[in-house]
Amino acid sequence: MMQPSPEVASHDRARSEGDDLAIRISGVSKRFGAKVILDRIDLEIRRGQFVVLLGPSGTGKTTLLRILAGLEEADQGVVLVPRVRTIVYQEPRLVQSMRVAANVAIGQPRTQATRDAALRALSEVGLQDHARAWPATLSGGEAQRVALARALVRSPDLLLLDEPFASLDALTRLQMQDLVVRLVAVHRPAALLVTHDPDEALCLADRILILRSGSFALDLRITASRQHDRNDAEFLRTRRLLLETLGVLPPAVGR
Repeated sequence: MMQPSPEVASHDRARSEGDDLAIRISGVSKRFGAKVILDRIDLEIRRGQFVVLLGPSGTGKTTLLRILAGLEEADQGVVLVPRVRTIVYQEPRLVQSMRVAANVAIGQPRTQATRDAALRALSEVGLQDHARAWPATLSGGEAQRVALARALVRSPDLLLLDEPFASLDALTRLQMQDLVVRLVAVHRPAALLVTHDPDEALCLADRILILRSGSFALDLRITASRQHDRNDAEFLRTRRLLLETLGVLPPAVGR
C-alpha cells in the first residue's frame, strides 16, 4: 500500500470568531495503484454553503468525501477541516438493537442533556413520535431521517452527505431533499453532497462542482432562478452545461 507523502498535512481547522471558512484543501492528490484519482486539487467551502459534487462513477467523489471525513488519507497536499464533522451515507446504518432516540445519541455522553438534544433533533426531522421505536419498524425515508438527525445533533461545522437519497423512492427523495435544504439553512454547516444526478444538484446546491479526470472540470455558483423554475431559460442552459461537462451531451454548436 502506498504510504502518505511527507508533504501531506491533515488536521482539524480551528475556527476563530467571525471566520466562516470550513474547508481548505490545497494540492491534494490521491492514487490507487497507478490510477490517479485526485490530481493536486484545491478547494475552499464556507459555512452555510451547500455544495454538490457531481462526476461520473470512479472519478473520486467518494474518495474526496472520505478524505474530508478523515476516513482516508491523501497522498500529498494540505487538508484543513473542522473538528466537528459528520457524514450521512446512502444507507442509514442504524443499530437495530437500539431504539431510535438511542441511535440519534449514539457515541454521546449518556446524560439528560444528550437525550433532550436527541429528541429535539428527531422533532426537527419530523420523527418526534418515533423516539421509542425500533429501527426495523421504520420506512426507508424515516430511517434516513434518523441518520440525518444523528448527524445534526452534534452541531457539525461540516456535514458530508454521500448519495443519501439514492435508495429512496421518488416522492420520499423529494421530501428528503427539501428537509435537508431547510436544515442546512437553519444550522448553517458547510454541506457537501455527492450525487450522480444533475437535477438533484440543481435542486439543492448554491454551488456545483464537477470532478473529472482527477480535477474540477466545473465550479459553478447557482442562483435561485436556476433552482426553482425548470422552464426558465437560464435553468435549462445550466442543466445543459452540467450534462455537457459530464460528457452526457456533446458541446452545443457555436459555444
